[in-house]
Amino acid sequence: MSTTATSKPRLVTPQFVLLGAAALAYFLADGMLVPAVPRYVAGELTGGNIAVGLAVAVFSLSALVLRPWAGRLADRRGRSVAMVGGGIIFAASVACYGMADSVGALAALRLLTGVGDAFFFVGVVTAMSDLAPAERRGEAISLFSLSLYGGLAVGPPIGEALVGVGFTAVWLAAAGLALVAVLLALRVGDTREPVVDAAEARGGRLIPRAAVVPALLLLALIWGMAGFLAFVPLYALDLGLPGAGFLLFGFAGIVVVIRSAGARLPDRLGAARSVRISLLCTTIALATIGCWRSVPGLVLGTVVLGIGVALGTPAIMTLALDRAPAAERGAVMGVVSMSIDLAQGLGPTTFGLAAAATTRNGGFLAAALIAAAGLALASRSVARR
Repeated sequence: MSTTATSKPRLVTPQFVLLGAAALAYFLADGMLVPAVPRYVAGELTGGNIAVGLAVAVFSLSALVLRPWAGRLADRRGRSVAMVGGGIIFAASVACYGMADSVGALAALRLLTGVGDAFFFVGVVTAMSDLAPAERRGEAISLFSLSLYGGLAVGPPIGEALVGVGFTAVWLAAAGLALVAVLLALRVGDTREPVVDAAEARGGRLIPRAAVVPALLLLALIWGMAGFLAFVPLYALDLGLPGAGFLLFGFAGIVVVIRSAGARLPDRLGAARSVRISLLCTTIALATIGCWRSVPGLVLGTVVLGIGVALGTPAIMTLALDRAPAAERGAVMGVVSMSIDLAQGLGPTTFGLAAAATTRNGGFLAAALIAAAGLALASRSVARR
């Protein structure tokens, strides 16, 4: 058999690299705002805890609501239109943060930033799925996610350093990076596959059937992770540790290593099998932390949770893309990515309610039940392969 016949389809093309660079520039800009916005509200706008929470949360609200429409736009008008439009809205709104003289004005601008995020994120993740060969989608999503993790790891320290210069420097630097992402997205161009069927080209439902189960599975996975990230700093203190920095670093490190060195795992194991393994790991991890109230229990649970999260997101998105026709990829990615925003709100909230009614261990156990429900759904709804 010839080498050409046995070689894998190429994944890392110049277009794929350009797309990854656009994503990295955008997520660096996004990461810079993470420490800067709360400090701006509390300092320059003299807002309290509620004001800080409002300014941070409204971003996710508009992003959550608009993701399905962003997906439809990406399907009908092209991924580049969604990325470029979203990036420009993001950059323009952030550049105006310094003009906000009240928490309400900043919150309105943050809503616009969320609009930009909805369109850019859905556009870039859908373009990535277009460029990836079907049998390497899990690997593509794993590698693509490193742009997000890299931006959100490096962006905040840069933002904090620039706050020392002045908040205007943060806003202009973040807006500038977003415009760099726009220019790179323009170089990528439209990545849609040609659609022959006219009815298919017009698009289908706002919430495609192919997206429903994967969206619920991703919700179950991220729900527990969001609660863990919000409360593990406090739980570590409960156990007598000086802090949770080494746990959070280790968790992120496990995710990055598996998503890079083990990027091909979701494709080799199969998307369905990877999803089940991921939700099983997540359930065991959260239950271990909740039942074994000790430092070893927390460390072991953190390691297993990192494995579950690292495998889960690429596998679930691959599962959704495998079920979606080419003309609905944007809509599917829009609906599935909504689960991330929803889980980041519901996870800490339900964890807090469960912890208030019982203990923080009870919060971890409640999160484990959500993951177990996702595992049951995956076992029943996802074909074994």
